[in-house]
Amino acid sequence: MSHHEPIDLRERLSLNRMGTFDWDLDRGRMDLDPGAMEVFDLRPGEYDGAPMSLISRVPPEEGLRLDAALSQALQDGNSSYGAYFRIQCRDGTRRWTHSQGRILHDAQGVAYRVIGIVREATSELADSALLRSLQQERQRQTVMVQQTTAALARALSVKDVTRVLTGSGGARRFGADALVLGLVENDRFEVIAAAGLDGEVPADMTHSRLDDTLPLSDAVRSRRPSFLSTRGELIARYPRLRPYVNVLPTGSAAFLPLIAQDTVLGALGLFNHEPAVQSPEARNLALALAGVVAQSLQRATLFDQEREFATGLQAAMLPRRLPPIAGGEVTVRYHPASVGRDVGGDWYDVIALPQGRTGLVVGDVQGHDTHAAAVMGQLRIALRAYASEGHPPETVLVRASRFLAELETERFATCTYVQADLESGALYVARAGHLGPLICNASRHIDWPEICGGLPLGLATGFGEDHFPETQLFLEPGSTLLLCTDGLVEQPGQDISAGIDALSAAVRTGPTALEALADRLSDHLWAQPGSDDDMALLLLHRSTIPGEAATPRLRLHVHQADPAGTAEVRSALRRTLDQWRAGAVTHNVEVAASELIANALTHTESGALVSVELVPGAAPRRLRLEVEDRSSQWPRRRHPGETATSGRGLLLVEALSDRWGAEPRGSGKALWCEFVLPDDPIGNGA
Repeated sequence: MSHHEPIDLRERLSLNRMGTFDWDLDRGRMDLDPGAMEVFDLRPGEYDGAPMSLISRVPPEEGLRLDAALSQALQDGNSSYGAYFRIQCRDGTRRWTHSQGRILHDAQGVAYRVIGIVREATSELADSALLRSLQQERQRQTVMVQQTTAALARALSVKDVTRVLTGSGGARRFGADALVLGLVENDRFEVIAAAGLDGEVPADMTHSRLDDTLPLSDAVRSRRPSFLSTRGELIARYPRLRPYVNVLPTGSAAFLPLIAQDTVLGALGLFNHEPAVQSPEARNLALALAGVVAQSLQRATLFDQEREFATGLQAAMLPRRLPPIAGGEVTVRYHPASVGRDVGGDWYDVIALPQGRTGLVVGDVQGHDTHAAAVMGQLRIALRAYASEGHPPETVLVRASRFLAELETERFATCTYVQADLESGALYVARAGHLGPLICNASRHIDWPEICGGLPLGLATGFGEDHFPETQLFLEPGSTLLLCTDGLVEQPGQDISAGIDALSAAVRTGPTALEALADRLSDHLWAQPGSDDDMALLLLHRSTIPGEAATPRLRLHVHQADPAGTAEVRSALRRTLDQWRAGAVTHNVEVAASELIANALTHTESGALVSVELVPGAAPRRLRLEVEDRSSQWPRRRHPGETATSGRGLLLVEALSDRWGAEPRGSGKALWCEFVLPDDPIGNGA
């Protein structure tokens, strides 16, 4: 071939990696010349003239890009179009291609033929702004999918899913300015969440029939997505929205059915402030994100159903009603965990006992699952049976521990059991690895008495340490006893002492009415922070005695065989006297109490009942300490020699107190002493 021999048009196009096509829209046939076949990396015989045959070279997402450009041109009545897309070459590599065509119309304006060129554009786009923008857009879409998937992966319930969608940045994760979410409920459509709209979803549209008059219900009914460019186009298609035009954003909108495992769960509406024709990439992204939302909603719906069953099972295992309490009132609160899939093993119980006494139980079985709830139900019934037989608290817990160990569940349980006699105010307390009780007296003083305890139920038997020492307390008229599980005082990342302090402050400043106080505690300490643990709360109030003024008082019992009892009394006295602002007198009261307790335990065969109270109406303020025993033998003040090791107790009491003496008490006696207290800086004597 001569250097000067003329080159025809086809050769010129082929040299520039370019070819032509002729597309007959009526016949659905597209002819490619050899140059175009080469651009598409096709060999003779690999193309039969049907545009769908190009699917071997044009990936689906790229075909959508090409179809969108042509469809938009046809819709707008344009005479030409152009689009970049990528083809899959024979060797598996991808390269950029550009198509540009002329659209021919008949006399009625209907397009019937497209004639154009295709050319290789890889080198052209290698460093072009278009390629960079496409890469940035693809990266942005990848980030959106990752963020949305990560956020929804942590959503367990339907409420969690709606929180992700409507929370901060929720709509932006979908590339939208506003969104509306609805679910199918009994063949009706219900809007459950919205964000970014200029107003509330109209009331007559939150619940609607599944028809084609509203875009979301239409998407559910048809199972097909719809993409609209402007608000005007939206109103034109769904005239029912015309009265609410001011609520809807002015731009584009997408309505996507939420389908999981071939079941339509609902629909998602996405809105933008700017009008736009969604590109194939944007549509594919929206559909992909709708699939993620659908999967999350399906999982969340199953979670809600399972949780409703589990919490119902647990609630059925708790007491249905509380027995009447003579001389007082009792109230309880129970809440399952506010987050998480599983329920826990917290429980409470109020048991009518022989001789007018009442048993109070709060406990927690290890674990957060239906197994824990099932073990809780068995243990609660067993403990109730043991208590109903009238056994003392220690015996009740010993038998409950052995029962739990024999279940072979590998679960343990913590528990506090109180046997209350409201006629006398006596409380007999035993605990197994559980939080002790709080007592709030009539003057709103808070005390956490030191309660002897043993190992958790089940573990105690396994280690051969099923011993649960009993502590005797007294609940004065007008005072309230609180028992709870750790869900009320524990928050993730915080020390439990902070929760105990918060509970003490809430009781001190809370309502006096028992029901109102229970609501305040459960709402402010558990519901508002949102706990990942369940919670049981029990409050017992001893009624005031008519005509008797409530006097700040502390009463404790020291067992004869309890060597640590005196130290525990001194610790409780110290806390109480600090609340009463006794100042320097506190030390003298502690020493006098120790001596009187030692005198009772040494010279009698019974324990000692220790009482300390503020003398009502006394001016100046006075504190009275009494130690009562069951011996009728009257005390004798002795004068020990220098080398004597005993006999100085009453001398110390006389020296430290302002007054002292002895009084007969039924089958025994009481030694008492009084101390003058400094002026109360608050002026309330408490």
